[in-house]
Amino acid sequence: MDAFYASVEQASKPSLRGKAVIVGGLGPRGVVATASYEARVHGVHSAMPMSQARRLAPNAAYLVPRFALYRSISDQVMALLRALSPLVEPLSLDEAFVDLEAGGTAWDERSARLVGAKLRADIRAVTGLTGSVGLAASKMLAKIASEEAKPDGLVVIRPGTEREMLAPMSVRTLPGVGPATGDHLRRAGIHTVGEIAEAGEDELVRLLGKAHGHALYAMALARDDRPVVAERETKSVSVEDTYDVDIHDRVRVGLEVQRLADRCVRRLRGAGLSGRTIVLKVRRYDFSTLTRSETLRGPTDDPAVVREAAARLLDSVDTTGGVRLLGVGVSGLADYTQEDLFAQAAGGAGEEPADGEEPEPAPEPRPEVPVERRWSAGHDVRHTEYGHGWVQGSGLGRVTVRFETPGSAPGRVKTFRVDDPALEAADPLPLVETPPDLPQPMRPPEAPPPCPPEA
Repeated sequence: MDAFYASVEQASKPSLRGKAVIVGGLGPRGVVATASYEARVHGVHSAMPMSQARRLAPNAAYLVPRFALYRSISDQVMALLRALSPLVEPLSLDEAFVDLEAGGTAWDERSARLVGAKLRADIRAVTGLTGSVGLAASKMLAKIASEEAKPDGLVVIRPGTEREMLAPMSVRTLPGVGPATGDHLRRAGIHTVGEIAEAGEDELVRLLGKAHGHALYAMALARDDRPVVAERETKSVSVEDTYDVDIHDRVRVGLEVQRLADRCVRRLRGAGLSGRTIVLKVRRYDFSTLTRSETLRGPTDDPAVVREAAARLLDSVDTTGGVRLLGVGVSGLADYTQEDLFAQAAGGAGEEPADGEEPEPAPEPRPEVPVERRWSAGHDVRHTEYGHGWVQGSGLGRVTVRFETPGSAPGRVKTFRVDDPALEAADPLPLVETPPDLPQPMRPPEAPPPCPPEA
């Protein structure tokens, strides 16, 4: 998909179409998740610190991600891919490999082009968004072709032309060649994929080590026999938060860990999983990162068990200087729970009191303190008079909303008090009001003739 998160936001917000849109964490320590192509012109890219992005593109729209919406649209796209083949390997919400031959939908360049063109049309019809398709004989080459096709294009790498196509490309084109490896190769006088092939395998092993050298030489020769793997087993479920200001209060740190544990369990249960190992991640003020883990007797999805384990792990970590990031995860996953762990959470709190003991009185309920509502930039709201809109920004007790929908013209802007009773959070609207039924798998018109029997 093309600039997926940003494209979703532009499709749902008519006033942002054709403008620079940047999605990510908006705090001083936030990073860019996705930038629209209009923002990329200014040098903004994924994983860039948000503070740097603001310097490069001060007039862009900065929005908080809406992952539930992105996930629902991703499900629609993946359904289209699975209509083409049983072998679909998702890499993320917006990217996947598809083995067309396994689905019987393509076997040569002509049939592959037909499938790719129809897929792009189906994606636009169902989601209102654009995607780019790369077609090739291997996963590595298909990935490179899809990058060459962006935005909103289709590129086919014909078998037999791979090395010729790769030769003039930068070494950074190859998977696994990041800035450090790229600089190492550059210092050795190697700038292109063709120069990697010319250097030879022995030289690459000397420069990069055995494993990396062998792999890089094979990629430079367009060798990649990795199969498309339909299912990837989930190894862990985790959540984490980075804080705009270091947390020094030990009580606040403990409360944040409890909150993260609850979020982690919600994700765990949403996936129908449980886990045996609880993991705590703490990044301190000096950027040092500590990880602690505890393995239970059996898998659980009980929030009290996870909270208690995370609290025990936190006891072993020194947070005196301040904490900038906290995370809680669960690994050792299973699709069942160990019931006898439930009572462990409260240290046997569910047991009956012994004879002669008085049960402890229940604590008196504390009066609820109203919490000021927070409005995240880009998120959906509804007003009883003005209808559906999205948050442009908030602060100083005010929230500014633009009222528009995916199918409307650019809407008007209104400002309200953050506690205005007429304003409430809302679910996102579909990008396509009446999406068509998912298409049937495409079958090219002519199948290859069977091989004649030997004489």
